[in-house]
Amino acid sequence: MTTSVALCTFNGEKFLRQQIDSILNQSMKVDEIVVCDDRSKDATIDILNGYQKKYPSVFKIYQNESNLGSVKNFERAVSLCSNEIIFLSDQDDFWIENKVEVILNYFALHPEINVVATNGYGIDEDNNELKVYALWDIPRFLREKRIEVNYFHLIAFSGNIATGASMALRKEFLSSTIPFPVINGFHHDEWIALIAASKNSFEMLNDKLFKYRVHANQQVGEVFFDATEEMKNIVIRHFDYHINHKDFRSFKRILKRISNSYKKNRELSKEENYMKIGEEINVDLKKLYFKHKAEMFRLHPIRSTLLHFSDSVLNKRKLK
Repeated sequence: MTTSVALCTFNGEKFLRQQIDSILNQSMKVDEIVVCDDRSKDATIDILNGYQKKYPSVFKIYQNESNLGSVKNFERAVSLCSNEIIFLSDQDDFWIENKVEVILNYFALHPEINVVATNGYGIDEDNNELKVYALWDIPRFLREKRIEVNYFHLIAFSGNIATGASMALRKEFLSSTIPFPVINGFHHDEWIALIAASKNSFEMLNDKLFKYRVHANQQVGEVFFDATEEMKNIVIRHFDYHINHKDFRSFKRILKRISNSYKKNRELSKEENYMKIGEEINVDLKKLYFKHKAEMFRLHPIRSTLLHFSDSVLNKRKLK
């Protein structure tokens, strides 16, 4: 399979060389690196031009006429890729040397899968490994608790677990995802994962194949949490959309999460590629919401009644 890397840059001079070198030093070489720069004002373009001069058959560099923002910049980058498998790449991370090889082997063995994301390490600005858990650990955590992992429901109901920096997809699948929607707080990686998961063609590998850098200037973060049993259990409760604990606080928590997911999903339902799927998932969310609400009223009638009136006034935990 032929490979492209869609690399988006914006004022990335500090870590860009480390990332590009890690891509070039893969055990299975990539065929093409497509870079879309979003009007950098530092030395990013000079760095890129240096690599293009050294590897003219590999690098294709484009500079946007105006600042597109990360979502539309990635949309442009993947659209310009020409090969069968497209790897998404941030400018400040680091790829483990067998990343491309592992993912290509997985695609070869699983023709039904269109999008793959992976686990990874956290590092700081000085390349020190962070002792943390990540969102990418969540499928493993859930399976350890014998909780069913349905990727589509997991992402639609509870939130994204896939990071674009770890993601690869088949070029033929692009038409199912483009255009990427621009919605506040919603990113291209969640969109790609959601569409693929809705078609049962998304997989999350537990292999740690990249290093995700935490630093002051990154555009998107918040993927790590303390590596404690307490935080692990909190995260499991958040991503488990079934209620195992029948206390009043748990009902409040899950109703709030369902209502937030419903509102987000309603916005996504305006997108042509997601319209039918979005309508179906909102039906499921409504069923889940009213099931949990009825159970809450049965077990905690007085507090549930007070909460209902309070939420009506404050417009909280509502499907509106």
